[in-house]
Amino acid sequence: MGTLISRRLAAMIPVLVLVTFGVFALIHLTPGDPIDAMMAESYDPAAKERIRLELGLDQPIHVQYVTWIGKVVQGDFGRSIRDNQPVIENVSRRIGVSLQLALFAMVISLAVAFPIGILSASHRNSPIDGFGTMFALFGICMPNFLIALLLIYLFGVSLRWLPISGYVAPADGGVLGTIRSLTLPAVTLGLALAAVVTRTLRSSLLETLNEDYVRTARAKGLSEQLVIRRHALKNGLIPVVTVLGLQFGSLIGGAVITEYVFALPGIGRLVVDSVFSRDYPLVQGVILLIAIGFVLCNLLVDIVYGWLDPRIRYG
Repeated sequence: MGTLISRRLAAMIPVLVLVTFGVFALIHLTPGDPIDAMMAESYDPAAKERIRLELGLDQPIHVQYVTWIGKVVQGDFGRSIRDNQPVIENVSRRIGVSLQLALFAMVISLAVAFPIGILSASHRNSPIDGFGTMFALFGICMPNFLIALLLIYLFGVSLRWLPISGYVAPADGGVLGTIRSLTLPAVTLGLALAAVVTRTLRSSLLETLNEDYVRTARAKGLSEQLVIRRHALKNGLIPVVTVLGLQFGSLIGGAVITEYVFALPGIGRLVVDSVFSRDYPLVQGVILLIAIGFVLCNLLVDIVYGWLDPRIRYG
């Protein structure tokens, strides 16, 4: 396992270099002068020139990149133009909400997807399988914002069981208050993810259940539940881990619509607000940190691969 982790860590270095170059290039290739956009309402040539010098925008593009990446390596992602706070502090204030939301949504998705996916695969072409397929199609086809509006109307407006917007920190309302404030957005994200995991798990298990070693286990007289739990489920989880690893990164950085609908102060909302205000260093820093999060998620997926299938450690 140590060799596998070392190989994956070494492979991460060129990926991270490409990520930093891509983030830097995308921001700088955006049409228009960011300084003009930032100072549209209070145009002041002296202030405009001062900000340009502070950000190093008067330097050649390759010098700007080398300077920026040198600071990033030291943990300095720059300062927000809007509030003059370090980018890393802005992110640290928001990332907790997004992580809690992503973990809550992941728990909900696993709690829903695993029973439905396993029952669908073990009762192929039965009414149970039909229900599982319909659930997966419904979750994949329904837009997140529509699920959110339905949940708000049902549980927030009609039944008044849960708050429809805002975030309650554990220090303000206790753990129960935090759970209540995150339940509807987590269910919104969790149902969509559960649909994808259900479909992936069903397909993977159906393929695994036709393997020779599974037939051998059945021939020995083991029950179907024992065959699935001991022999089929572990190998069937490999594609599911891939989906979960990719989706977890998306949940952290991509839950923009859900965070806006439920007025959550998460990282996705921070990105959109920064783009609208053309906060150049903040956009650059947040996108890079989200990209690093994706890379780390993929590293975790590779480690879980090695645990699930020992052949991968030596491949």
